[in-house]
Amino acid sequence: METNEKTIVKLWYCDTYADDECGAELNDFTFYDVFTALDMRKDVYNLFGVNDSVIRERIFEELAKIMQVDYDYIYSQWLM
Repeated sequence: METNEKTIVKLWYCDTYADDECGAELNDFTFYDVFTALDMRKDVYNLFGVNDSVIRERIFEELAKIMQVDYDYIYSQWLM
C-alpha cells in the first residue's frame, strides 16, 4: 500500500501488519494527524487509541518515510 500524509493509519496498519490483531483497535486518523499531534506535543497514544510501543514505532517509521526524515527526528519530536 502506498502511503502519504492523508492515508488513514488504521487502513495502512491493518494492510501492512495483517497478523497484528491490535491494528483493528486503532482509532481513525491520518499520518498528518500524527505529525500534527507530535508538533503540538500531544500524547500520540490518545490519538492512536492503543498504548502499544510496537505499534507506535511502526507508525513513526512510516511517518518518517512519508515526511522524508530520519526516524530519529520523529522519535525526538515525541520525546519533547
